[in-house]
Amino acid sequence: MIPAVPSRVYAVIADYRRHHPHIVPPDYFRKVEVVAGGVGAGTRIHVEMRVMGTTRSFDHVVTEPEPGRLLVESDVDGSSVTTFTVDPADGGQATHLTIATEVVARPGISGALERRLSSWVLGRIYREQIARVAKYLEGSGEKA
Repeated sequence: MIPAVPSRVYAVIADYRRHHPHIVPPDYFRKVEVVAGGVGAGTRIHVEMRVMGTTRSFDHVVTEPEPGRLLVESDVDGSSVTTFTVDPADGGQATHLTIATEVVARPGISGALERRLSSWVLGRIYREQIARVAKYLEGSGEKA
């Protein structure tokens, strides 16, 4: 839950040039670079993440299947899809933000382990990111 109206929360998430860099946990996200666009659908980003001692690079394309409510980052190689779902709460005065990632893992035991570990690590990262969104909107007085 974020104590801000959904339109403000969505605006922060969708603006990869001005706002999004402030909401990603810096311990994990080493780089979020806009390659094309910058706000919402059509934006292309290059991301470098460091998790469990390993740095990985991703190239994502942003789509908005439901503008104002659902924003999707899809890895160009098809290996992952991250969704940001913004739902009104408390009569529209607050926001329930859900961040989820579907990862295509390898088959077999290694894939099962990878899925379980990814779920745990991403959950931790996304809880921190949601807290950062709330703090950013509260602390900065940002009128997204």
